[in-house]
Amino acid sequence: MRLRSIFLPLLFASVTFGAWAQPMPHRVDKAPAEATLIPVSSNWRLDGDVPVHATILSLQGLANRDYPRIYLEYPDDWQWEIAKPLIGFLETRHGVRFERLGMDDVDAALKRYAKFAKGYVVWDKEVRSSLIVAFTVSGIRDALVVNEDQIPLAEKHGLKPLVDLRGIFRGKTDAEIYQWAYDQYWAECSRDYYVVLGGHAGAEMQPGIADFGVMQRAFFSDLSANPKHPDELALLKKILGGQNKHSTVIGWHSYGKDTEGQHTTLTGSFGLKMEGLHNLPNISFTCQIPLTPDFKFSNNHSVAPDDKLKVEKKIYVAAIATDSMGIGAWTKPGRGEIPYGWQVLMGWLRLNPLALQYFYESKHPNDYFIGGLSGPGYMYPKSITVADFPALMADARNLMQQLDLRVMEIMDYSEGNRHVGNTDLPKELVDRYYHEFPNAIGFINGYGSARTYDLRDGKPMISYDYYLDVERPVVEAAADLEELIQLNPQRPYYLLMHVRERNTVEKVRQIFDSLSEQVEVVPLDVFLKLAASNQTYKTRYQQPEDHIDLNP
Repeated sequence: MRLRSIFLPLLFASVTFGAWAQPMPHRVDKAPAEATLIPVSSNWRLDGDVPVHATILSLQGLANRDYPRIYLEYPDDWQWEIAKPLIGFLETRHGVRFERLGMDDVDAALKRYAKFAKGYVVWDKEVRSSLIVAFTVSGIRDALVVNEDQIPLAEKHGLKPLVDLRGIFRGKTDAEIYQWAYDQYWAECSRDYYVVLGGHAGAEMQPGIADFGVMQRAFFSDLSANPKHPDELALLKKILGGQNKHSTVIGWHSYGKDTEGQHTTLTGSFGLKMEGLHNLPNISFTCQIPLTPDFKFSNNHSVAPDDKLKVEKKIYVAAIATDSMGIGAWTKPGRGEIPYGWQVLMGWLRLNPLALQYFYESKHPNDYFIGGLSGPGYMYPKSITVADFPALMADARNLMQQLDLRVMEIMDYSEGNRHVGNTDLPKELVDRYYHEFPNAIGFINGYGSARTYDLRDGKPMISYDYYLDVERPVVEAAADLEELIQLNPQRPYYLLMHVRERNTVEKVRQIFDSLSEQVEVVPLDVFLKLAASNQTYKTRYQQPEDHIDLNP
């Protein structure tokens, strides 16, 4: 294996935010000098520590509404593990001094911040969905979320009952529960944010995004986008149709009700952007922290936009991690050892600029950032209406310019996923991407492997050839690549690998080192320029006869 990397200095300067299609959350002039740090336990069961966590999350959303005051320290095994590294980044780069409370110490937290609540809302321990409704109430009534066991604690700190949900929902379906909440509260809720508090189902709940939803006075539910649940689907469509155009759905679909493909397809059909996860932590705090005045987004470009590279008859490989910068892979072993692509969640320029600054400032010279997915948020382009497409992509162009990104990654699970159906793009949609992103140096398509390829004006569109599952061992993944190499004997061969979630860079390097035939691992922008110089891939789009599956 031969590695190629280009080292560029990290530049710092001020950043000017443009006009957005959606208003930014409240932002302070500078990070707070002091804030409260509350560690939370690793028990996220409804019969465990979820009740106290729900209380703390509601308090966090209320106390942070006009100023960043409370930051939660999540456990080491939290899915989006950057919550902990950001504590040190806030301290060293933004000058925040944290006062640390005890684990789940809601009493001490209320002593400091109960004044930001006007009372409390009681959820029913017998009805899981009542807690999700309680978060809606919390936001629009400034109410602390408690169950009946916590009422004495709330009243100890001077809070009075505002809404009691006990007994109202027993024996009712989720469609009936959320219809009641819609009738009671939806008119008062935000039109810029809707929270789908799904993800973990049953006895477990990880409502890490709840603080932001409370802060924004959003409507909460875990309504299903699955046609098997027609009553829930009808209400969900009513909610989505009532939100502001091109606004944000934040959270994640319910693992127990529908699929990622169903939910994201539906939100995109209304011109809305998805931003996950359901357990994305501390956004009520981080959304308010501005970039430091000396910082400017600067990517590790290895080639200029108009460069032309000479290609050799060999195998060129590029690897890209998506899923919230790898959902933890950023801090794991191996980063910096080989050229590597990372898909940036561009909407975080509005929602989580602190995290983006952390990633950009901690990058190695071999780390290269690209934009996605498919637009200004997580969207499926085949579900976006022709009328909505230009405005959404204009927003994406603006974000890419601000973030110094030159590659757009596209993903579409509206007609299939990596197991079934079809993830390719029809020609007219490819035409639209080339039209809307004239300054891009190329496009990436797929999540699993796909078959959409194009080359126009020196700008290729390349689909993934390989999907590296988290559980795939190094030996088996190397055997998979060996087979791909044998199936593609023409040289040059451009092998693009998608690296799923928590797979480490170290693991990817070990896979490449195990190959019997020498490959050259190159930065993604170099990979695209090489692919533009000698097209050994066949131009192809989704065909009318290609199989689709509408329940991916």
